[in-house]
Amino acid sequence: MNRRMIFYTLGKLLIALSALLVLPLAVSIYYKESCTLAFLITAAISLVMGLLLSKLLKPASHVIYAREGFAIVALVWLSMSAIGALPFVISGEIPSFADAFFETVSGFTTTGASILRDVESMSHGLLFWRSFTHWIGGMGVLVFVMALLPNVSDRSIHILRAEVPGPIVGKLVPRIKDTAKILYIIYIVLTVIQVIFLLAGGMSLFDSLLHAFGTAGTGGFSIKADGLAGYSPYLQWVIAIFMLIFGVNFNLYYFILIRKAKMAFQSRELWCYLGIVVVAVTAICINIYPMYENFAEVLRQAVFQVSSIITTTGYATTDFNLWPAFSKGVLFVLLFVGACAGSTAGGLKISRVMLVFKIIGREIRRLIHPRSVAKVKLEGKSVDEATLDGVTTYFAVYMIGIIATFLVLSAEPFGIETNFSAAVSCFNNVGPGFAGVGPMSSYADYSAFSKIVMSLAMLLGRLEIYPLLIVFIPSFWKKD
Repeated sequence: MNRRMIFYTLGKLLIALSALLVLPLAVSIYYKESCTLAFLITAAISLVMGLLLSKLLKPASHVIYAREGFAIVALVWLSMSAIGALPFVISGEIPSFADAFFETVSGFTTTGASILRDVESMSHGLLFWRSFTHWIGGMGVLVFVMALLPNVSDRSIHILRAEVPGPIVGKLVPRIKDTAKILYIIYIVLTVIQVIFLLAGGMSLFDSLLHAFGTAGTGGFSIKADGLAGYSPYLQWVIAIFMLIFGVNFNLYYFILIRKAKMAFQSRELWCYLGIVVVAVTAICINIYPMYENFAEVLRQAVFQVSSIITTTGYATTDFNLWPAFSKGVLFVLLFVGACAGSTAGGLKISRVMLVFKIIGREIRRLIHPRSVAKVKLEGKSVDEATLDGVTTYFAVYMIGIIATFLVLSAEPFGIETNFSAAVSCFNNVGPGFAGVGPMSSYADYSAFSKIVMSLAMLLGRLEIYPLLIVFIPSFWKKD
C-alpha cells in the first residue's frame, strides 16, 4: 500500500479546505461578526496540517490503486468533518464538539439533519459555512480537488468510484481529470441558474445562495425556523424543480451538452425516477386533498415533499407529520429509494433498486425454469455477475447498518417511530424523519454518543459503506 500517497493527498485536501474557508470568512467580515476569528484559526490549522503532510510525506510514486482510493476517501471525509466543525466550537455558537461534529458531518454528507433549535440566531458567516458544506460535499470534495490538481493520474478513477455514489461509476472522457472538470462545470452552472431564478422571485442574494447550495448538494439545511413555508409559492416551485434536476444522473446532462440528447432520454433509470415521483405525488394528492383549500396548494405541497424526500434533500414547506398515515408511508418508502446514481442524492439509488428487483425476478425465473440462462440487463446492456453480487451484498450490509444504528438509538427515551426514522434518515442522508425528528423538529435531544453514532451512519451512507468500513479493519493496512 502506498501510505505516503494517502497522506500526501490528505494534505493537499486540507490545503484546499483552508482555501474554501475563505468564503465564509469573507461573509463574516462583511457582516462584521465575531465568528471571523474562528474561521481564521480553523483555516490556519487546516493549512498548517496540509502543508506538513504534503511536504513531509511526498510519495516516491503517485500510483493509486483501489485500496489507496478507499483509504484516501475515508480519511479525507473524517478529517474534513472534524476540522470543519471547529468554527462552530471556537465561535461558541455550538460549544459541544459532538454537536458541532454532527452538524458538520450532516452538512458535508448532504444529510441536513440538525441539532439547532434556533437556527435564525446564528451568525451569517456560520450559516453560510453550514450550507456551503452541502455544496462542497454534494459532488464530492475529492472530485473537486481532482479537477484542480495538476498531474492527476488516470488511476484516480479509484477515488472517483469510492466517492461518487452508485453501483457503477465510469469516466465520461478518457482522462479522469477532464471527467472531474466536466462534472463540476455542470454542477456550478446549474447552481448559478437556480440562484438567478430565486433572485427573480424576490429572494435575497444571501438566502438565494444558501438555498441553492442546499438544493444543489441535495442537503437541505434550513435557515428559517419554519423551513421554506414562509417563502412564496413561486420560490417553493423553483426549489422543488431544481431538487428533481439535481437528482438526475449528471452523465445525462453531459450527453445533452454534446448533442446526444436521445441517449439521455433513453435512460431507463431516468424514466423510472420520474415515474416514481409522478405515482407518489398522485397518491399523496388524493390522500391529502381534504386538508387544503385548493388543488394548487395540494399539488405544490405534494410535489415539494416528494421531491425533497426522494432526492434526500430534506427541505420542507409543511409539517408532514400531520399528514394521514398513508402519505407518511409513501414518504417513508421514498427515504430508502433515493434518486439516480451519479447525482448528488443519497439513498439506495434508483439503478440499484432496479437491479435488486431484476435479480429477484431472475431468481424466480430460475425456480420455474432451472435450466434457463437468465441475464440481468440495465440500460439495454447485460450486467456482469460481479456487479450483481456487489449490489446484493451492498443491500445486505446497508440493511445491517440501518438496523445497528436503530438498535443503538433504541437506548434513547424516544419512540420507535422517532428512532427508526432517525436511523433510516441519517443512513440515507435525508435529514428529517418522523415524530420527534420531523421536518419542524431537530436531533438536539439525542445524547452525545448517539449523535456520534448517527454521524458515522451519515458518513457510511454518503460513502456507500465500504470506504469507511474497511479502514477500521487492521488487515486493510498490512502490506501485500
